[in-house]
Amino acid sequence: MGAAEPLSSALWVKRRRCAVSLDPARALLSWWRSRGPGAGVPGADACSVPVSEIITVEEKDIHGKHSTSGKWQKMERLFAFTVHYVKRARRHRWKWGKVTFWCADEQLCHLWLQTLRDLLERLTLRPKHLLVFINPFGGKGQGKRIYERKVAPLFALASITTDVIVTERANHAKESLYEINLDKYDGVICVGGDGMFSEILHGLIGRTQRNAGVDQNQPRAALVPSPLRIGIIPAGSTDCVCYSTVGTNDVETSALHIIVGDSLSMDVSSVHHNSTLLRYFVSLLGYGFYGDIIKDSEKKRWMGLARYDFSGLKTFFSHHCYEGTVCFLPARHTVGSPRDRKPCRAGCSVCRQSKQRLEEEQKRPLCGLESTEEVEEWKVICGKFLAINAANMSCACHRSPRGLSPAAHLGDGSSDLILIRKCSRFNFLRFLLRHTNHYDQFDFTFVEVYRVKRFQFTSRHAEDEDRELRERGKTRFGQICSDHPLCCCTVSSSSWNCDGEILSSSAIEVRVHCQLVQLFARGIEENPQQESHS
Repeated sequence: MGAAEPLSSALWVKRRRCAVSLDPARALLSWWRSRGPGAGVPGADACSVPVSEIITVEEKDIHGKHSTSGKWQKMERLFAFTVHYVKRARRHRWKWGKVTFWCADEQLCHLWLQTLRDLLERLTLRPKHLLVFINPFGGKGQGKRIYERKVAPLFALASITTDVIVTERANHAKESLYEINLDKYDGVICVGGDGMFSEILHGLIGRTQRNAGVDQNQPRAALVPSPLRIGIIPAGSTDCVCYSTVGTNDVETSALHIIVGDSLSMDVSSVHHNSTLLRYFVSLLGYGFYGDIIKDSEKKRWMGLARYDFSGLKTFFSHHCYEGTVCFLPARHTVGSPRDRKPCRAGCSVCRQSKQRLEEEQKRPLCGLESTEEVEEWKVICGKFLAINAANMSCACHRSPRGLSPAAHLGDGSSDLILIRKCSRFNFLRFLLRHTNHYDQFDFTFVEVYRVKRFQFTSRHAEDEDRELRERGKTRFGQICSDHPLCCCTVSSSSWNCDGEILSSSAIEVRVHCQLVQLFARGIEENPQQESHS
């Protein structure tokens, strides 16, 4: 925070005399009740707020107010300033808090005001001007109301100016990001669910690659990171990305992370088919079970959010399995594993060390050495699968607090590839129930999980359709249940669920791009401090 001198004074808080201290070296504002000779030593009731989590400081208007009782009768004129700050609550939630300090010395009051404001001015990562997209249709259709009532007042308090666009159609935000001059903005805010976030993600990445002259259709293209951070104000049905990066889908918490200028780098995976970019994803790419759910639910949009439960139940009882081949490159640069029970947290050392090792691998060709990917051996797995999932993050949400892959990391340059082989309906139910409790969901003989940086999938139908038809014609006794999916028969092909969007091509190639985008977040904090302020 610079070489500013420490500041300490006796001020009043809620008519209690308090010792107030500002330590610029530690960037910490503290106050505690003054009790005689030991007033200089913080007691058990001491409160502390990092300067980085102070929203703003303002001079309090006390015109016409005066003391009427007690010790305050001796103070003829009062001066005050209010500190607005982040207040920690339970379950990773943040709340807006404020405390007002009073004194009888005008110069002392102004000294505190100016010192705190100078320290806040040095926080250069805080946004000043934001572009806000609101999806008025997502989730329960409350996006506009949520922003106006809960977010806009906080942005105004923090002196953040905004340009607001209420989307009118699908891809409205994506198209706007290709056209708008983004140079004047410090970030792009998404008010909506995971679908709205995906739209903004595609718009920002696409715009950045176009400006840099990078062909997104090339699977091995080195994508350029976007300079703008994305902020998420959760207003969707699951808010998986917000839940996995902040620890809650609380609106006020997300708004405060944006205000204090938090920054979190996150992996993005590209999905290609025949050298054509299909989509990007940041949370889940699912084939089989999750692909069938999203495809069936699209036909029942008239049911609202209940369509996901209905389609999920229907897909479970259908119990289709799909035959195909999975090829993947293990992510040997990562320092963790999918089953090490070490979740991604704020300041994650796994993400930091994995990125460093990945950068060292990528420098090899520049030094005349053979590329790591060219010498590494692809792993090949064939079989019949109920589901094939790739998780870039834990995919946690309120229904599954630990997610599909609890130890998946946000910025380690890898994805957790989860293969669920053909099994009984009862065993598959056991596997699904593990997502709602603290048991290891990978502890089944029919479940395999690998940490990968690239993978490919080809369905049996796509790779050998002609031969399969010939073999069926020659076989006298084929599958008796070929027309009855309740018997877990092998169906030709499924669809991919790519962050909630359907991909029709079953044959795909996936590549993880390490820390391609940044969010206004800091990751889930480990045992976040809960403070009670005076």
